[in-house]
Amino acid sequence: MNKPPKPTLQPWITALTCLTLLLSSIGVQAKTFSGLIYPLHDITLSAGVAGLVMRREVQLGQSVKADQVLLQLDDRLQVIESDRRKVIFEDQSEVTGARDRCRILNILLKDAQAVFKDTGSVSKDELLRLEAEQLAANARLEQLVEQKKREKLDFESAERDRLQRRITAPVSGVITKLSPQVGEWAKPGDPVISLVDASTAILRLAVPHAEASRLKVGASQVIRTEPGGTLMQVTGRISFVSPVADPASGLVQVEVTFSNPKNSIKPGIKGMIDINTETGSK
Repeated sequence: MNKPPKPTLQPWITALTCLTLLLSSIGVQAKTFSGLIYPLHDITLSAGVAGLVMRREVQLGQSVKADQVLLQLDDRLQVIESDRRKVIFEDQSEVTGARDRCRILNILLKDAQAVFKDTGSVSKDELLRLEAEQLAANARLEQLVEQKKREKLDFESAERDRLQRRITAPVSGVITKLSPQVGEWAKPGDPVISLVDASTAILRLAVPHAEASRLKVGASQVIRTEPGGTLMQVTGRISFVSPVADPASGLVQVEVTFSNPKNSIKPGIKGMIDINTETGSK
């Protein structure tokens, strides 16, 4: 029984050679430009206030979601202050009493005015006294209502001060650096946590002005990577072409964004694109 012939790469090589000769014959060549691949987000987080590290909620290399708590500073005093402000703000007993007093005085004043008008058995001084009490009670009620607004702001300020003792993730990503240990002192502004989101990556490169003019934002662009990764080629979209060239070199910054959901391409490696140029007919 005859065995089927083994497939060879010769037809593909021949076709590729013909295509190369055809493009060359009409004056089309491809120039290769290289750059580095960066993650979409590479964020260094720090504490907004000084404090003692009480808990580390994540580990190095852990994937986290946006708004997830990463590190907790000692906030016991702030919790007490926030609870105290909350109790003061939620206490409505004085406002309720002032509102009931206003309601009763309104009734008494209306009755006194009716009696004074009909029979005159209520003196003018008594009527004026009730009117003064009503005005004072209404003013006190308004004062208490405004005071509750200030107490609400004080509570929100205390709550914000408490929340500053925790560091949360601004975006989803992977923890690549976690420096402070439990019990160490964290200073405001010092790097504490590094968070990288490489689910989307960006190839940044610089190309001459003539070639950059051929690139259009939103166009598809094939990216080749250096050997060693699980993917050697990926298709992205041109997301940025600088409107200005560098005065010293004449190069234009270009960015190509591509999806990298499984982190198949490691940020930091070299990426390359080919730009077709017309050289004129031969």
